[in-house]
Order: sequence, then C-alpha cells, then structure tokens
Amino acid sequence: MGFMGSMPIAGVIWQHVHYIVGLQRLGHDVYYIEDSIRQLYRDADAILNVCGTQEFNDDLLVSDRILYIESDPAVEQIKIDKGVKSTIEYLGRHRALFTFGENIGTKSFPVPTHGLRWLPTRQPVVTDLWRTNRSPSRAAVFTTVANWSTSGLKDISWRGRKYLWSKSREFLRFIAAPKKAGETFELATNIDHAATRTKFERNGWRLRCPLQMSVDYWLYRDYIQHSKGEFTVAKDQYVRLNSGWFSDRSACYLAAGRPVITQDTGFTKIYGGNAGLLSFRTLGEIVESVKTIDRDYATHSRAAYAIAREFFQAEKVLKSILDRAGI
Repeated sequence: MGFMGSMPIAGVIWQHVHYIVGLQRLGHDVYYIEDSIRQLYRDADAILNVCGTQEFNDDLLVSDRILYIESDPAVEQIKIDKGVKSTIEYLGRHRALFTFGENIGTKSFPVPTHGLRWLPTRQPVVTDLWRTNRSPSRAAVFTTVANWSTSGLKDISWRGRKYLWSKSREFLRFIAAPKKAGETFELATNIDHAATRTKFERNGWRLRCPLQMSVDYWLYRDYIQHSKGEFTVAKDQYVRLNSGWFSDRSACYLAAGRPVITQDTGFTKIYGGNAGLLSFRTLGEIVESVKTIDRDYATHSRAAYAIAREFFQAEKVLKSILDRAGI
C-alpha cells in the first residue's frame, strides 16, 4: 500500500517501485493497491503500509499482517510521547513497526518510545536499475532535488522546541558551501522568492526548475546518473533529533555510483562517513569532503556503489523486514 497514484512524482514513484521489484525478486507475488480489496487483504502474507499513508477500514482490518514502514521519523514518536490517542491506536493496529530512523529506540535518540518496538530499516533500492558504466562529464556538478517549502505540514513542537519538517533552513545555513568549495552546486527546487534565489546564485548555486524531472521518472534517473554526485542537507527534525535517517534519493545516487555529501543525522554510526558517502555538520567539513572526492573520484564512485549494494540492495532490505516480522 502506498500513495504514488495520488502523488505521481518521480521520487515517490521510484520509492514504491523499489519495494515492488525487490519483493518480486524474492519470489513473492506483489500487488500494489491504494483502494480496498478485502479478499486480497485476507489472503496476503504481508501488507506493507509504505510511508504509513493508508487509513484503516473494515476491509483492511481482516489482516493481522500489516507492517508499518515509516520513511519520515520523529513526528509519530513525538505524538506518542504526547499521548495522542489516534496515533497510538493507528500504530497499534500493525503487526510490526519499521522506521528509517535507525537510531530510534537507542540512547542516541532523545524521544521516549513508551514500550513500542521500532525496528530499523532503510529505503530498498534495486541497484541495477541505477547502475551506469558512464563516467560523468567534465562539466558535471554536485546536484540534488528538493521541495523547498512544505508549508509547515509536519512541523512539531516537543518539550518547548519546534522541529521543522523542511530542508529550506538547512540549505540556508550552508548556502556558502559551493563558493567556499570553489565549485558549482546545482539545486533543482521551487524557490519563488527572488531575493532568496539571488542569494543562492551569488554563492555559487545553479538553480533548476524541478517540474519536468518530477513528472518523468526516467528523466529523474537520468539527472542523477549524469551528476557528479549529490550534495544535500537533511530536514531539521532528522538532524537535531539525531534520528539516523537517510534519504531514499541519496541511496539512488549511491546506486548510480555517484558519491554523496550529506548532512549527518546520526547514520554514520551504521554506515558511510568514508569513501563514497561523506557526512558533514559544519561548512568546513563540506569543503573538505568536496576536495577529498575530487582527489580520487574513481575510488569514491566505486565505493558509493559498494555501499548501495551492501546496505540498500532491495532484496536484502526487504528480506530483513519480512524475517523480523515473522513472515
């Protein structure tokens, strides 16, 4: 179950396709649904509620094999800590709870779990759909794709502090990165404010309209494959709460053999931090990461693909989910 039909943008489509193809390659008959099909629910060995978007109804409640796959950690955990009854009841209807916040339930994540068992997982990626033998051109730059404004959709306050479900503040914190690194970075996003666009351009950013690649998932893949690598930030919530979250899009860059420089959310306790996947918390660390990749791009490209294969390969990730759910 998911929402790519109701939100058919490239990144969301790829996110769901990896689950479908990965489960097929494990030998399962896979059905993707957004509407109720009682008999299919009743007979299914497992129902993956991807991104937790599915509302429960009488048809769905015939199954006791529903798995919650949380791609955006922190909000639900904070709601649980606040005692939000609807959230507690919703999560309680699942056989198992999985989250991209791989630090949740550990001492590294400050929000209490109140007895709920959160199992760490990450975005599955069908790596051969992204792998390319082509090296990026000499004109290629570090790129990323992002939604600039989320209109406070999932902003949440916890213990006197507000946590934002947006990357915009983090991009602005590190706006000087390309200028300091001596390289051009490209950001495909929807910044409408003219003064903000100018500020980015003066700091070495090239801004690109994301609309075309957002509606064409092959163009989205081509954009990643033709990039030198990815430079990106993470949402404020993921960073300040040290969630251990990692981007599904960044995993696709890795699978294409494109090195990633991304803001640390605590994921480096588990993977990355060295060749192919470099993390940062300061502007100086961004500059050093760019220099490190430029010194030996081929090594970092191979390392990026190796990380994708070891940690994000769809068959591995999905088999682990099913095994731990007892399916």
